[in-house]
Amino acid sequence: MARIIEEWLNSCSGCEIAILNIGDVLVDLLPSLQFVHIPVLIDKKYYGQTGEGKTLEIPEADVAIVSGGVKNEEHLEVLEMCRKRANILVALGTCATDGGIPALGNMYGNQAIRDFSYRESPTTVPGPDPDTETYHIPAMLENCGALDDHVKVDIKLPGCPPHPDWIAAAVLALLDGKPENLKLPERSVCDTCPTIRERKKGGELKRMLQTPEFDPEKPVSEMRCLLEQGFMCLGPVTRAGCSGLKGEAPRCISTRMPCRGCYGPIKEDSKPLMDYVGALASVGYDPARMLDRKGFLCRFNGAHGVLHAVKQPKQK
Repeated sequence: MARIIEEWLNSCSGCEIAILNIGDVLVDLLPSLQFVHIPVLIDKKYYGQTGEGKTLEIPEADVAIVSGGVKNEEHLEVLEMCRKRANILVALGTCATDGGIPALGNMYGNQAIRDFSYRESPTTVPGPDPDTETYHIPAMLENCGALDDHVKVDIKLPGCPPHPDWIAAAVLALLDGKPENLKLPERSVCDTCPTIRERKKGGELKRMLQTPEFDPEKPVSEMRCLLEQGFMCLGPVTRAGCSGLKGEAPRCISTRMPCRGCYGPIKEDSKPLMDYVGALASVGYDPARMLDRKGFLCRFNGAHGVLHAVKQPKQK
């Protein structure tokens, strides 16, 4: 019986839903698993059920599965306790492995985020920053980081959310005592994409306000490559795996949408910002015509020091 901790930090619960989407395989695995801490499903207070505790309480476990990135002091405290209490720590989802969407905030800095949230948003009645001491709001860290920016991570399962196949494979590898057997692909989405590449040059970059050229009566394998059609598909710089273990077409591509980059960089040392410039140039597009290059290309991998606060131009 494997004891499991599951925690969520700066996240949306999509990764926890992906765990449930394992389906029948999860039902078969449940007799071998004991979830001793999973706040998304079970009411579990950190400082005792009535707040009587003085220290953070998380039970010991064989495995800690943690989703979400680390943006405030509470996230960091919970993560460090999960690392301390578990033998193996699994980073679940792209927020945990690479920062995810929340790490886009690294381009602005905390004060700019507070200014927009409490005063500058078109739908917000302007007001002061909340009193963090009165309302016990955890202090923000300088950046939104991935788990391994702070602690040792044993297994990374990227994706927004990860495919249930990979979660099931990770659990099975852990139950077998062989986590090293879990091998994520080190290929790009393009390597697994069935669309037609004509190698034609030129054209204008397009937004998805336009409809790609395809015949809805025909399979995706008979659609022309979306990047060659001018849509900024991130397949060339994104890790494959979103379709699971069955070898199907990448999930976004199968719905006739460009890859959005949610599985993160192909390898740990990949540089999507640089690599995508080459990909665009190879099909005749001018990278300088891209809007918000950093935000677009790093929208799922802004941790690990990739995105930094930049000086925003003063509005006239």
